[in-house]
Amino acid sequence: MAWYDNAVFYHIYPLGLCGCAHENDGQAVPGAFNKLNAWAEHAADIGCTAIYIGPLFESGSHGYDTIDYRLVDRRLGTNAEFKDFVARCHARGQKVIVDGVFNHVGRDFFAFQDLKANRENARYKDWFCDVNFWGNNEYNDGFSYGNWGGFNLLVKLNQRNPEVQNYHYDTIRFWVDEFDIDGIRLDAADVLDFDFMRGLRRLANEVKPEFWLMGEVIHGDYSRWANPEMLHSVTNYELHKGLWSGHNDHNYFEIAHTMRRLQGLCHDTRLYLFSDNHDVERLPNKLRNREHIRHIAILVYTLWGIPSIYYGSEFGIEGKKEWGSDWPLRPCLELSDFRDAETTNPVTSVYAALGRLKAELPELTDGEVKELQLTTQCYAFARVLDGKACVVVLNNGDSPAQLEFQLPVEASSAKDLLADTVGAQPVLTSMEWGRMKVQLPSNYATILQLEK
Repeated sequence: MAWYDNAVFYHIYPLGLCGCAHENDGQAVPGAFNKLNAWAEHAADIGCTAIYIGPLFESGSHGYDTIDYRLVDRRLGTNAEFKDFVARCHARGQKVIVDGVFNHVGRDFFAFQDLKANRENARYKDWFCDVNFWGNNEYNDGFSYGNWGGFNLLVKLNQRNPEVQNYHYDTIRFWVDEFDIDGIRLDAADVLDFDFMRGLRRLANEVKPEFWLMGEVIHGDYSRWANPEMLHSVTNYELHKGLWSGHNDHNYFEIAHTMRRLQGLCHDTRLYLFSDNHDVERLPNKLRNREHIRHIAILVYTLWGIPSIYYGSEFGIEGKKEWGSDWPLRPCLELSDFRDAETTNPVTSVYAALGRLKAELPELTDGEVKELQLTTQCYAFARVLDGKACVVVLNNGDSPAQLEFQLPVEASSAKDLLADTVGAQPVLTSMEWGRMKVQLPSNYATILQLEK
């Protein structure tokens, strides 16, 4: 099995976590990589075996307006410090992936500066899309160009240009040779050229064994991007939406239907599962009942896919967009503020327990998913492997519920694997004639290990 198939990711947005200036002033935050290393250690403590850190390279503002792909953002530190960070992660057994922002660049990128200076005679004018020297823009460049999302701050690259392709391929080679990274999260993969991504996959197979490519894709048939010729995985935004709205609407059919649909499209491909990230508001700001954070954490770890935590979410912190800004989703945090969280905070406690279970029980990674019961209020499914099974039981209703279903394997009793977490409640189980009954408290969820 490739390392990424049983990984648990910890997602760090470093410019936010380290409290960097929102506009690049060239000033490094003292000790930024020491802080990032401490958070990576914390991630290991709660069972995260891989770090997704990004954006990381020199940019003008939020990190996705890249200026220099081969220079760590000077607000964070130096290339040598990042190299040491990766080595420390590897020593703990953690893999490291970074953002590959290959669709667009910032206006201070060298090739765009050449375009501004030399216009029709620019050496790099064909590196960019839809350049129109009869147009103009809000920067008064005297020409217009393609961009990402309507933002001229983000200049769209022409990925069909072989020079652009080779520049990106050489960048990846540099990242592997210089930093020893283990994979890339491709920003805006849903608008990347498909042939370019095929080239990335061929390169990934060359630069390092099991080098992982994961793409940011919002909508559509995920198998168009995640397949043997292109990317290994993509972000599962479809499930992300179902996780919170399915609880707000007391509708587990939405979550179950999403998983069935995606399995039909993607088969055994493991999609990247998340409850929140640097672009979406955090669960406490989206859920009508914050008790359901527990349910969603359990689902992220037990449904088919690759689970992840966005930094701070294991502490149940809030994060809401304000005045169109994403910075409130990317806060500066201090680990010292959460020192005793695992023994006092129900959210932290359940994440830590899930990390341990993921490491100990192969059925939670490789087990077949078997749906056992589904109503608007209750959901039960099993992960079954080699005659062993863990059963996930969830109740999103405001009253206690009884679930009853056929046992997925032979068993005579069940052990509540989350009984020792902070805020855990008693769950009653009984078995007879191959069937199981589970009494669940209101707004409660857990994982039961079946025993013979």
